[in-house]
Amino acid sequence: MKQKKIVIAGGTGFIGQELARYFGKENHVIIFTRQAVHAHNNNYNKKLVQAAEGYNITYWRWDGKTVEKHWLNDLEAADIVINLAGKSVNCRYHEKQMTEVINSRIDATNTIGEAIRQTITPPKLWINAASATIYRNATDKPQDEFTGEISPWKKDNMPYSFLDQCRTRWKQLLAHIVYGKYSEQYQAPTLDFSVKVCREWENAFLLQRTPFTRKIALRTAITLGDGGVMEPYFNLLKFGLGGHQGDGQQMYSWLHVEDFCRTIEWCYEHPDMEGIYNCAAPAPVTNKTFMQTLRKLTGCKAALPAPAALLEIGAALMGTETELILKSRWVLPARLQQTGFRFKYNKLEDALQDIVHNTPRSRYHLF
Repeated sequence: MKQKKIVIAGGTGFIGQELARYFGKENHVIIFTRQAVHAHNNNYNKKLVQAAEGYNITYWRWDGKTVEKHWLNDLEAADIVINLAGKSVNCRYHEKQMTEVINSRIDATNTIGEAIRQTITPPKLWINAASATIYRNATDKPQDEFTGEISPWKKDNMPYSFLDQCRTRWKQLLAHIVYGKYSEQYQAPTLDFSVKVCREWENAFLLQRTPFTRKIALRTAITLGDGGVMEPYFNLLKFGLGGHQGDGQQMYSWLHVEDFCRTIEWCYEHPDMEGIYNCAAPAPVTNKTFMQTLRKLTGCKAALPAPAALLEIGAALMGTETELILKSRWVLPARLQQTGFRFKYNKLEDALQDIVHNTPRSRYHLF
């Protein structure tokens, strides 16, 4: 794909920067970001892709809420608009954080939709990020776009800890007293937050009226590459904590970041594609297998496991949630494969080998 105009909202994170590298030398990439535009971002101090490095990149500040003329002009006649914008879910799920996570996604989606409607020549394709986390906690069978099951309830989505169950019951007791047993407030603590985020984000996207712009939502699995989720995994290896998490039997759906970029290109080149697609490699593994493969390729022999109770404590100290590593995500890309798409990285070992090969040993070894 050459000589195209590609707009990426939320493009200074790990995936956005990989897209900029993939497309940025033969196309014009425009990145919208809430961050200050400078040579570094907060993604492990990695340099932003710059025009000075031979890439055709333009950065614009935006607030994700308001249509502004300085970036609206770049939507005119764009070939692809990719929306990755949203506050990270790598945080504790208290009320303030949860509101920010949902609003940041919905506001950005609504703003892009409104901007597209203001263009004279609308973009050809709008791809909105979505998450494979929308499917239930699956240990019995894989989930695809046709038979996958989506449940709003916590009990179907995550083996929550004893402490979380206590918090849920306490909140329900208070709601029962104040609002009654049949109120929305009474039900709210039993609803799964991650699924709520996924559903409201997708609904905001699908409800946008853009009749001249094709729309695709990509329910993306955990994306592997130089940065992102691999950084905490490398840190675990470095300190001898490279064993499985929880019981290690939870399924781990994954995707090499290059295949994510190739999927974007494939969607553009196949104008009959529209709607929701799972974006995950067709060979998910268990968490235990993932960690074994990573240890094998890095030569890290120490493998202390992390039981769920210990993870709860660690997650609280680190300001995150155990769901990110304990939920069983077993997702298959049925619709994408039906279009004829073939993954470059079908096997986890091949994907991790590519990443480890390009990663300095100091990132995962103390010595």
